[in-house]
Amino acid sequence: MDSSYPQHPSPGTGQQGRVTVIAGLNASGKTMMVEEMRRHMPGDSVRYVAFCDTYGTATDRSYYLQQRWNQHDIDEETPTVGAALERSFLLSGSDTPERRKHQQQLYQLMGLESLTDKYVISLSSGELRKMQLVKTLMAHPDTLILDNPFIGLDAEARAMLSEQLLLLKQQGMKLYLVVARPGDIPPFADEVEYPPQSPRRGEEPVLSCLPQSPREREERPCAPHLTSHPSSSNAVIILRDVTIRYGNRTILDRLSWTVCEGEHWALSGRNGSGKSTLLSLICADNPQSYACDITLFGHRRGTGESIWDIKRRIGYVSPELHRSYLHNLPAISIVASGLKDTVGLYARANEEELQQCLCWMRRFHIEELAQRSFLQLSSGEQRLVLVCRAFVKNPALLILDEPMHGLDLQRQQLVKDIICEYCSTPDKTLLMVTHYEEELPSCIDHRLELGSTF
Repeated sequence: MDSSYPQHPSPGTGQQGRVTVIAGLNASGKTMMVEEMRRHMPGDSVRYVAFCDTYGTATDRSYYLQQRWNQHDIDEETPTVGAALERSFLLSGSDTPERRKHQQQLYQLMGLESLTDKYVISLSSGELRKMQLVKTLMAHPDTLILDNPFIGLDAEARAMLSEQLLLLKQQGMKLYLVVARPGDIPPFADEVEYPPQSPRRGEEPVLSCLPQSPREREERPCAPHLTSHPSSSNAVIILRDVTIRYGNRTILDRLSWTVCEGEHWALSGRNGSGKSTLLSLICADNPQSYACDITLFGHRRGTGESIWDIKRRIGYVSPELHRSYLHNLPAISIVASGLKDTVGLYARANEEELQQCLCWMRRFHIEELAQRSFLQLSSGEQRLVLVCRAFVKNPALLILDEPMHGLDLQRQQLVKDIICEYCSTPDKTLLMVTHYEEELPSCIDHRLELGSTF
């Protein structure tokens, strides 16, 4: 993918709408630029879909990491996708045949027809984004602002959304798309704007992303130390005929899968194909994991190990984890929580642990964020902090579920380089999920695609 931003196309003419892209690196001021624009727009005709609308907000205190997979939390008050969308439809305008037709077209476009009976808390991150976009588009505002509209969506859904945005432009809507990746700028954009402090085309700074040599690591007193965790077997993960069902919906069907020590897997599949559910079984976040035939690090699931024994050797980041961090703590406290595998319960780190956290934050070029409040960071900075959290205890098994969400190309390359350096140690095992092929690091040597025959 070309890392430079495209030149501004010629403005549209006639009665068509207009697509303005606000592009820039992480923390370059894109969100502040949007907020300033919104202050000068009529509120009733503007809709804004932000990153936090999908992954949770600071006021969403009831959400917790395992909620998506805990069916016992579902009661008569828990909304289904269909009920939530119907409520939005009725609140956003008159109940007319034309609007009903538009509603069904949106359901079909974003593949929500088969999800209307599914509970909202059970949706994948990509499905949540689709639902949020449909809720917004049903209101058919005069102006629509979308923050990172394509992240979390599979390739087919991205293509469908792009077609819908072009149609909205042709129908006269004003669209503002906020992106960190040049590849997310659609070809029908009329102009590309940059925050005042953001580099223009050809001026992007190149981060020092090359892996450090062994000599450099030795000379650096607090360099991350990659420890070994010997196991009794070469197999780190063994799943035998694993089936997961929620009501009438089968998510995983008789899946058998073995991951050996030192292997680096890319896990792929469309939105809702069961990727995050599979990872939740391995991490023991899913209650059904104890009813499945799963062996991890030589121990059969349900033979007396605690959830902390399971998590002790796993580093993990995911959209669900991002949504769970709702407390306004310093970023270094978020990184340090990875040492104890806690979310919501933040034990105070000692001086040695803080130095270990700072060491990893330096490796990710975010040391200057250490004392800044997590909820005040940009979405890209937040994701880097959480990725750093996954590495901080030097885990034997690294599980990265869409780790590049919201990252610009420079920081994507930085993360890929760190992953490859980390996985150069023979006993480190990697599972990684992404919908973008270019986000996969070069160390990937195995693949599993869900939703296909294997």
